[in-house]
Amino acid sequence: MKLITILLLCSRLLSSLCQEHTLREIDCNDEDAFLAVDTALKTYNDNSKSCNQFVLYRITQVNKTNEERPFFLIFNYEVKEGNCPVKNGKTWQDCDYKESPDAASGKCTATVRKELNDEFTVASHSCQITPGEGPMITHEYECLGCMHPISTEDPDLDLILKHNIQHFNNHSSHTHLFTLKKVQSAQRQVVHGWNYDISYLIEQTNCSKENFLFLTPECQPLSNGASGECKDNASVNTNLKVDHISQKCQLFPEEDPLPPPRRICVGCPKEIPVDSPDLEEVLNHSVRKLNAENNEEFLYKIDKVKEAKVQVVAGKKYFITFTAKETTCSKESNIELIKSCEFKQSASDLNCVAEVVIVPWEKKVYPRVSCRSAEVDLMVRRPPGFSPFRSMGPIERPTTEQMICEYKGRRGAPGATVAQ
Repeated sequence: MKLITILLLCSRLLSSLCQEHTLREIDCNDEDAFLAVDTALKTYNDNSKSCNQFVLYRITQVNKTNEERPFFLIFNYEVKEGNCPVKNGKTWQDCDYKESPDAASGKCTATVRKELNDEFTVASHSCQITPGEGPMITHEYECLGCMHPISTEDPDLDLILKHNIQHFNNHSSHTHLFTLKKVQSAQRQVVHGWNYDISYLIEQTNCSKENFLFLTPECQPLSNGASGECKDNASVNTNLKVDHISQKCQLFPEEDPLPPPRRICVGCPKEIPVDSPDLEEVLNHSVRKLNAENNEEFLYKIDKVKEAKVQVVAGKKYFITFTAKETTCSKESNIELIKSCEFKQSASDLNCVAEVVIVPWEKKVYPRVSCRSAEVDLMVRRPPGFSPFRSMGPIERPTTEQMICEYKGRRGAPGATVAQ
């Protein structure tokens, strides 16, 4: 009899995983995505019977169930065999890829839950491993005791929701009964019975508690009635009876209040148009600072302003993001940029950030400019799905001198120095 009960629980779990969920695709470089993959891969390596650990190669797709924890991440990723034996005290981040024609590789799919305490738990994991020479091998892992997302239309929820809404109506101080409006999310855990986490919306009906003890077909939602949101934890025994319920509901006003007045932050930066006439003087100071801080043969000129902000301080402080290019005007012939200075045809972009403080009553300007070659920026950015774990140290922002020197070095031109 116990065996039949266990098989019944397992079959219900597997069927719940096959139901459709509301998923949202997220960036493969999302921090939660990498932490979830890290947890899944470490669990896989700990349970692996192969000789060497597997190392993350890339993440190919990540889906997320919702924003509020606990939530699930369902993702696909690829691995390659590493040069570190299993259970040698090292993690896969410490391993390099095994350089051998018989090195294995694989494609994996996993479901990982992020708990309220920020911990990650592997709910399911499946890998198809292809040896360097040999047939494909499939490894699967199912956490039968973990929470799994289920469809919000699962018929098993009907009895629980009916019980929980009646519980709310019995204990709330509102004069009217409430009914179910919409199930937002649902999760289930197989124990000796089932545990459920359910989030749903409720709405006020026309039935007052004075005249109705329970919801009946006569109880219909009011268009201008109150509404609310409930988050429940419920335990259901093997006889399909609700044993325990933990309920937290929040009611919203019957009529939406007017939005609060927008807070005005006088001292906060605010965006200004990139073609604003106020930026002309600021951009001139920025490009002068850029040309003064390098010993290049030719002058640079601003090509495009991407973003601009201004902040009221002791004066005005401008924050500008722009691109600059080398011109045909040499410093020997031109101390300052003139209108006839044109961009070199082969010139590459410098991505620049400037902070310029202008104190008009003192007639003083304090410009600071930091630039980086667009080629260097491209190298610094992680490609989608690329594993950052073995190179996650902080990236120091180079000085204008280092950026321009690296940019010139890549073009084969002599380096530059900057006057500090």
